[in-house]
Amino acid sequence: MVKSKPFTLRLTPETDAWVEYEARRTKRSKGAVVEALAEEAARMRRFPGIGFRGPDHDRQAWLRGTGLEVWEVIEAYRDAGSFEGLLAVSDVPEPVVRLALTYYEHYPDEIDRAIAENQRSDDELHRLFPGIVPRPS
Repeated sequence: MVKSKPFTLRLTPETDAWVEYEARRTKRSKGAVVEALAEEAARMRRFPGIGFRGPDHDRQAWLRGTGLEVWEVIEAYRDAGSFEGLLAVSDVPEPVVRLALTYYEHYPDEIDRAIAENQRSDDELHRLFPGIVPRPS
């Protein structure tokens, strides 16, 4: 990913203390913490109705006001075969589906990775986590 030119940023003492704490907690630089926060904030402003949740290493875009992550709606859209098909078989409101599709247009790699992660086979999950995932029968 190409990055912009560096610039100086001054934070309030309270915010700086929190960023410093978060950097130590997550074993990242202060710059990486601020960059991640700025990226999420920019996306939430560009796509009102999108929020982010999950652990620091795997933040997921979700559709605020629902329990759904964007990748879940996109996966259901693909399974349904069309926009109209998804609306016919789900309770997801039309504006929410449109928002998920618009977000996906801009961040397809992020959403495709989440879908692929969800589609791991039982055998693959067992190989990755033999102490957690039972051996498939």
